[in-house]
Amino acid sequence: MSSPASPATAGLSARGAAARDAMHAIRSLALMGPAAAGKTLLAEALLHRAGMLGAPGSLERGSTVSDFDPLEKRLQHSLNSAVMHFAHDGTRVHLLDTPGTPDALGQSLPALEAVDTAAIVINAAAGLEPMALRLMAQAAERGRDRILIVNKIDAPGVDLPGVLAQLQAAFGRECLPLNLPSAGAARVVDCFFQRQGSADFSSVADAHRALVEQVVEVDAAFVERYLNEGDLDASELHAPLEEALRQGHLIPVCFVSARTGAGVKELLDVIVRLLPDPTESNPPAFLRGEGEEAQPVQATADPALPVLAHVFKVLQDPYVGKLGVLRVHQGTLKRDMQLLIGDARKPFKVGHLFRLQGKEHLPIDEALPGDIAAIAKVDALHFDAVLHDSPDDGRLHLAPLSFPTPVHGLAISPQRHGDEQRLWELLQKLVDEDPCLRLEHVAATHETVVFGLGELHLKVLLDRLREQHHCEVQTQLPKVAYRETITGQAVGQYRHKKQSGGAGQFGEVHLRVAPLARGEGQRFVDEVKGGAIPGSFMPAVEKGVHEALAAGVVAGFPVVDVQVTVYDGKHHSVDSKDIAFTTAARKATWLALQEARPLLLEPIVSLELQLPTGSLGDLTGDLASRRGQVTGTDQLAGGWSEVRALAPAAELQGYQSRLNALTGGQGRYTLALSHHEAAPPNVQLQMAKEWQRHDEG
Repeated sequence: MSSPASPATAGLSARGAAARDAMHAIRSLALMGPAAAGKTLLAEALLHRAGMLGAPGSLERGSTVSDFDPLEKRLQHSLNSAVMHFAHDGTRVHLLDTPGTPDALGQSLPALEAVDTAAIVINAAAGLEPMALRLMAQAAERGRDRILIVNKIDAPGVDLPGVLAQLQAAFGRECLPLNLPSAGAARVVDCFFQRQGSADFSSVADAHRALVEQVVEVDAAFVERYLNEGDLDASELHAPLEEALRQGHLIPVCFVSARTGAGVKELLDVIVRLLPDPTESNPPAFLRGEGEEAQPVQATADPALPVLAHVFKVLQDPYVGKLGVLRVHQGTLKRDMQLLIGDARKPFKVGHLFRLQGKEHLPIDEALPGDIAAIAKVDALHFDAVLHDSPDDGRLHLAPLSFPTPVHGLAISPQRHGDEQRLWELLQKLVDEDPCLRLEHVAATHETVVFGLGELHLKVLLDRLREQHHCEVQTQLPKVAYRETITGQAVGQYRHKKQSGGAGQFGEVHLRVAPLARGEGQRFVDEVKGGAIPGSFMPAVEKGVHEALAAGVVAGFPVVDVQVTVYDGKHHSVDSKDIAFTTAARKATWLALQEARPLLLEPIVSLELQLPTGSLGDLTGDLASRRGQVTGTDQLAGGWSEVRALAPAAELQGYQSRLNALTGGQGRYTLALSHHEAAPPNVQLQMAKEWQRHDEG
């Protein structure tokens, strides 16, 4: 017989049980999808129906909970992900509203690390769009449960059966309606718990049967029962339903109108009754270690275990400073506890713990597994940080998200001289908030360049600099990063001799240059024998060689794919100095490059473009006029195509405007550096003349 528990032990046990019960009553989902799908207004409708708002907010009035940023209010669409919460039927729901433009993927994709369910919102009037395809694929890659929400079912002329057919064609037979529009889309009728009902199209009975058959397929025992008994009570199918969602064997479809409220109550019931709690979803992809040696680590949604939390969003709040928004995956995060960031050895104290409601910060004492919370005033917090309270977890990190590469560049400089350092610091803060922004000082062109995902992405950054930080800047398209190389071999020698009364300068360098294979860079070789150039001066010689290679001889761009071999020289026991050998090597290299048939290399980029199939002919013709070459074409769902091509970077500056004209504003593209190749003779001549004029000026 076991001894009775002490009052203290019983109290701990009761608190632990209460925490577990509270954790099971947590849901989290992100509203994701194309721009104009109605995600923000759907969030307003859910908050209103759950009793959190007296009335839904309006985009036109700038009164929505999630679009609280001044820029969002002015533009009337989301630019940032926003965190909200509400309660329904005793369940706490964490809701993320994410932006839908491709330029804002740095804000929307991290939401997948914070939630158990990705809710992809489809605009019924527009049908399936490329952004929805992309987000569905990303959610599947991260192992999130997925649900499709068809919004705007009351829009004039919508073809709802056609939209459902589109979704099933794109995502397979596992894409099944949980409810169907009824009474002319004035309401919706449940198809999972109900066996019969009236719908605007299809059949509730058929939809119910398809759902039950799809769900029971993941559990052999339920398959046998279904075959023996016929229909099963949907209330018994919770466990196989959650397994079907985890496997992606079921992708539910819900119909709703955020404008009229049709289907909103039913969607709330789906969230609470059918979507997973933190223990029922696929666990996060934690890894211990780096590279090929990294080992998967299982995080367990248990409030009693050590804390594991992940920062999926960082922002600079005007009132509380730096704010790290996080998802708790394991343990109980409490105010005033000590936490570690990654492999840091010095802990910090959780002095400020909040639950977010748009721009509002609501103080809380603790956050359980499945909760989304925020920590303020910890400067060391950064995007993708793992917070923990066990030194053994210092090397844990999440598998990286597949972010698109930011390649749209903008050279930026302060309008007022002397503000360079302040501008750099402000840019760094903005880049820290968005993993799809990149800041770089390009040595080859002496420019500070911000790279983003598109013109809108960079315009928003400039607006923030001006409106929030009162920093006026000048911008221009970044200079194309040409390179130079040589096609032949040559020798060069130069004697630097200077006498000015006191100690003189003397150094003589003999060298030869030779081309290397494309992509091999620069190579310096020392073949000096007999001490003609003492070894102590060889670093100075190498410095002079690299200075000459950095300056170029055709148009002032760095010389690549070249080997410089120093084979002889002379020195003076008194007058030889580092500066003399640096100068001699620089000028000898320049003379040799001039004789080695130099040429200009232009950067070639690879493009991936998504556009309506009807615009394909115009696009390929335009690319050909820009010296582009199409390398492949794929047909996508919904009348869209993807084109892969190669083209000179110089021909694509500001290309989004041209693509908008060709595709009615619907085309998008990404690009990445592929290689460098010889520029056409007319380009070489033009660049050489421009450099000569600049040099003479």
